[in-house]
Amino acid sequence: MDAPILYTFSFIFLVLVQFSVLSGTEASSMNGFTVDLIPRDSPLSPSYNPSETQFDRLQKAFRRSVALAQNFRANGVSTNAVESSVIANRGSYLMNISLGTPPVKMLGIADTGSDLIWRQCQPCVNCYKQVEPIFDPRKSKTYKTLKCDGKACGYLGAQATCGADQTCGYSYSYGDGSHTYGDLAIDTLKVGTATVPKVIFGCGYDNAGSFDENGSGLIGLGGGPLSMISQLRPLIGGRFSYCLVPIGTDATVASKMNFGRRGIVSGAGVVKTSIAERDPKTFFYLTLEGMSVGSKKLAYKGFGKSPSEAADEGNIIIDSGTTLTLLPGDFYSTLESSVADAIGGDPVEDPTRNFGLCYSSLEGLTIPTITVHFSGGDVVLKPLNTFVQIQENLFCFSMIPAPDLAIFGNLAQMNFLVGYDLNSRKVSFKPTDCTKH
Repeated sequence: MDAPILYTFSFIFLVLVQFSVLSGTEASSMNGFTVDLIPRDSPLSPSYNPSETQFDRLQKAFRRSVALAQNFRANGVSTNAVESSVIANRGSYLMNISLGTPPVKMLGIADTGSDLIWRQCQPCVNCYKQVEPIFDPRKSKTYKTLKCDGKACGYLGAQATCGADQTCGYSYSYGDGSHTYGDLAIDTLKVGTATVPKVIFGCGYDNAGSFDENGSGLIGLGGGPLSMISQLRPLIGGRFSYCLVPIGTDATVASKMNFGRRGIVSGAGVVKTSIAERDPKTFFYLTLEGMSVGSKKLAYKGFGKSPSEAADEGNIIIDSGTTLTLLPGDFYSTLESSVADAIGGDPVEDPTRNFGLCYSSLEGLTIPTITVHFSGGDVVLKPLNTFVQIQENLFCFSMIPAPDLAIFGNLAQMNFLVGYDLNSRKVSFKPTDCTKH
C-alpha cells in the first residue's frame, strides 16, 4: 500500500536539569549531569491542553510533520539552505535555560536539526507574543555583541550580516515563512546550577511566524560549532546520551538526557557504530548497511542507487528530535512488503494517508523483529519501536518513504540508552527500560 511522503515531527524538550559537578577546570573528571525531557503536550508543560486526547496530540504532531515534508529538502545542500528550509516551530519539546547576568529564564524550542541558540530580545522591532518577559540585553552585565571579523560570525556563513558598526548579525528565514533577525552575541548561560560564561547566541529583535508563545526562542542541539552541544563540549568531554520512554508511558515519567561521565554507555549488550564525517555538520550521520525482517535480510538501497552502491558512509541521520524513521522509497517498499508478509492479517488504510501499512488491531498478529544493520553493529527493534497507535483501532508501521533524506527517528530509539562520544566519533545503543533509567 503506497502512502504519500510524511516527514517526522521533531521533539522540543522542556528540560528540568539536575547537576552535580560542573566546572570548566574539572571537565575531564566531572561526574556529569542529567536532564529530564518533558513532552510539550504533557501535564508538566505550559502548552498542555487537558481537553485534548493523546490521539489529538499525535495528530497535531503529524500535521507538523506534513508541513515539514512540504518544506524540508536536504539533497546535498549547504547548512544555510538546510537551516532556511526547516519549519520554525517543528518540535514537540521545550528546554529551560537562562541567559544573562542576572539570569533571565528562556523556555525555548530544543532543535536537534539546528545549531544556533537564539532568543527574543528588547528593544523589539517585531517580536511575536510570548508568555515570559522578553530578554533585555541592556540589563545584563555580561552581554556583549560580536564583530564581523570574528570566528563565530564566520560560522554563520551566508546567514551572517554586518552592520555599519561592524556588529555581526544573523538572518534566518525558515521554509514556512517564519524568520528571526538580530545580533550575534555572547552572554552567560545558566542551566540548572551550572554557569557557563561567554556562550554564543543570537539576540533576535525581529522574529515572526509560527513560533509558540510559550517559548522565547530556539536552542540548537546539532553538531555544528554554534550549537549548545558543541559549546559545552569541553565541559562534558564530548559525551552525552539519552533514554527515551515509549509513547503512552505515564506522563509523570520523563525521558532522560545525560552529559559528561553520566553520558557514557557501557556494559553488556552495547552495540557501537561510527559517526561519519559529512556536511552539513549540524547532523549526526551513521552508515546503514541493511535491515532484516525476522531472518530475511534486505540490503540497503539508497536514493536512486543499486544495493551495491547504497551503503555509502554516512547515508542516514540519527535524530532524537525526529519521530518516524525515513527511508528511500524503493528500500521502504521492499521493507514494508516484507513486514506485511511476515505479519499476515488484513491491513487497513490510514484515513489520513500518512502511513503505508496499518492494522485495526495487533491482537493475534505476530510482529516480526526488525534488525537494523549499522556498520559495526546490529540494533534489534521491538514492536514498540516499529508500530505506533495513531488513533483508536489504528496501528501503523512507524517507518515511511522519503524523497531525499534518510533519518533514524526516535520511535526506533525508544527504550535504548543511546550514547554519543564526539571524541571517538561513536554512537552506542544499549537496550534499556527507560522508565527506570
